Amino acid sequence: MSDLEINGVFSGGGMKGYALIGAIQAAEEHGFHFKKVAGTSAGSIVAAFLTAGFTSEEIYKIMIDAPRKSFLDSSFRVLPFINWLMLYWNMGLYKGNALEKWLGEKLARKGVRNFGDIEPGSLKVIVSNVSNNQLVVIPDDLPKYQIDPRKFSIAKAVRMSASIPYIFRPVKLKKNLIVDGGLLSNFPVWLFESKDYTKKAKRPVIGIRLTPKEKTNERRDIHNSLELFSALFSTMLNAHDLRYISRKVEKNIMFIPVQEGISADFDLPKEECEKLVQLGKQTAIEFFKTWRHTVKT
Repeated sequence: MSDLEINGVFSGGGMKGYALIGAIQAAEEHGFHFKKVAGTSAGSIVAAFLTAGFTSEEIYKIMIDAPRKSFLDSSFRVLPFINWLMLYWNMGLYKGNALEKWLGEKLARKGVRNFGDIEPGSLKVIVSNVSNNQLVVIPDDLPKYQIDPRKFSIAKAVRMSASIPYIFRPVKLKKNLIVDGGLLSNFPVWLFESKDYTKKAKRPVIGIRLTPKEKTNERRDIHNSLELFSALFSTMLNAHDLRYISRKVEKNIMFIPVQEGISADFDLPKEECEKLVQLGKQTAIEFFKTWRHTVKT
């Protein structure tokens, strides 16, 4: 199949994000090339790698061998329980510096460090500003903070988007606290949904969402505080984005049926990561059997 440019939107999902890699592998095998991408949390990681010029196989090798446990960079290695005592002040168990450094080193392999090193508009990363209750699109919204987008680190943007609350500490952006973009938009398909954008781009948009399609509007029974917390977090992750998944857009969304919830299991065995990659790939193969890419002009 001839190479066809498409835009892509990748949802968050913690360690379940490995399924995104398999979906990208299938897309490349079908001749598709991601031109402009957007992502939240785990989705922002693969989006950044794609923008830097990594192939799906390169991303696979990087992620499958990633030192996931080293990303949990606590301040107190000798007395780890102190982290729990300090959670009140630090607002996160782990610093997140190790993740940002690792991302920066990998992106630098392709000569990519800041947004000025990539094509304008080719990467959009979603983060949440909890200081003023605002969703922030990086690099688009950086001028509002008196920051030059061209000089802003892509690794830092992704680290912000992947700052799972209470797991990683928030990042300060001009005195504003920034956390996981999934709190406000875990699947930013709306970024590429406008008719004007699609018409101008003249390329189709594919969304890859880490959730079973049939469960997007499923009612849940809540019986205790733990279930309530899970429901609250799930609502924050999904309610905003579900408004944009109309029937018109739904046909361009690939729903990968991973288990519910956010996975912060950095000890996830390599075999389980492999299974997620294969799940994503198989889901994508089935998706492309019936998907018809059209762009109205």
